Amino acid sequence: MKRITIIGTGFAALSAARKLRQLDATAEITIIAPKPELIFLPSLIWIPSEKRRSEDLIVPLERFFSDNRIHFVAGEATGLENGGRTVVTTTSKLENDGLIIACGGRFIKKLPGIDHAILPCEGISAAEKIRDRVAALKQGNIALGFSGNPNEPTAMRGGPIFEFLFGLDTQLRLEGRREQIDLTFFNPMLNPGNRLGARAVKRLLAEMERRGIKNHLGHKLFGFEVDRVKTEGGEFAADLIIFMPGLTGNAWFDNTSLPRSPGGLIKADAQCRVEGNAAVYVVGDSGSFPGPDWMPKQAHMADLQGEAAAENLLAELDGKIPGKAFKVELLCIVDSLDAGMLVRRTPDSEMALPPIGLMHSAKAFFESWYLRKYR
Repeated sequence: MKRITIIGTGFAALSAARKLRQLDATAEITIIAPKPELIFLPSLIWIPSEKRRSEDLIVPLERFFSDNRIHFVAGEATGLENGGRTVVTTTSKLENDGLIIACGGRFIKKLPGIDHAILPCEGISAAEKIRDRVAALKQGNIALGFSGNPNEPTAMRGGPIFEFLFGLDTQLRLEGRREQIDLTFFNPMLNPGNRLGARAVKRLLAEMERRGIKNHLGHKLFGFEVDRVKTEGGEFAADLIIFMPGLTGNAWFDNTSLPRSPGGLIKADAQCRVEGNAAVYVVGDSGSFPGPDWMPKQAHMADLQGEAAAENLLAELDGKIPGKAFKVELLCIVDSLDAGMLVRRTPDSEMALPPIGLMHSAKAFFESWYLRKYR
């Protein structure tokens, strides 16, 4: 019986667990995480408008674990021993024959005054803070922006900021408050969102112009104050700052000998194998993978990597050469509460459709369909 440990309960972790059980009915699968729950982060964008509440996005996993004979251990990973064969946690030490690291990344918080900004993808409480601050705002300016990891082009997540931006515009118009509240998008790049593709960038910028959203582009960020955003190209007032910094590796990675990328993530190959470590794999935001510089950090990519890692780990434990390379694909719907822009990019093509109402409905349907696997 193969003893396999997975660290995390996010998209990559659960996709890996499902694939493992599908391919091996006898494997002993253990998942380590603080709580036995999945938080559906893509729908945080709907919390400010109250289209979603916290209870809609928190999925208890006890039934999924029971149905798939998965052992859950509550705790947080703090290190590895014996070449990855032992996972050290805040509560115990767990032995394994194979390991999949899927505990996500960590936001870089070195920018001066970043405590004055709300980082929406930190979780439900952050999105609820946005909801409450927007509800209390009578007039002023909301600033939204993102940046990357200067040492790791792929370690960034800007898509949700566009969704919060367009979603807030729609929400404020529906509430009759848009004339009293400005929206300003800021980014150190002149062409923000270029990882989505050139067509998508044009559509995003055109949509901002159509909606009367101001922008402050191409200027290095210096930091934040309680009521302003400071950049190399000047500063501007902000009554609410919503910001997504770049990603780096989790702090506990420093307690291991795992190979690290320049940006602090765990180095892996196209099969998700951690370099120089037998039967140790990494997926999702925790890893640095070979591929184009636009390769996304998003749920869809994490799912693809989780499934590939599971297949490759089982092959390695059977004495075979892991040969399953994960598919590189960016696929998302940039939502605006009442419409959505479908964006798809592969190494061979790119597509960005104009926003239509059907895509908003499609995004909501996907949420329901996806969570049905775990509810």
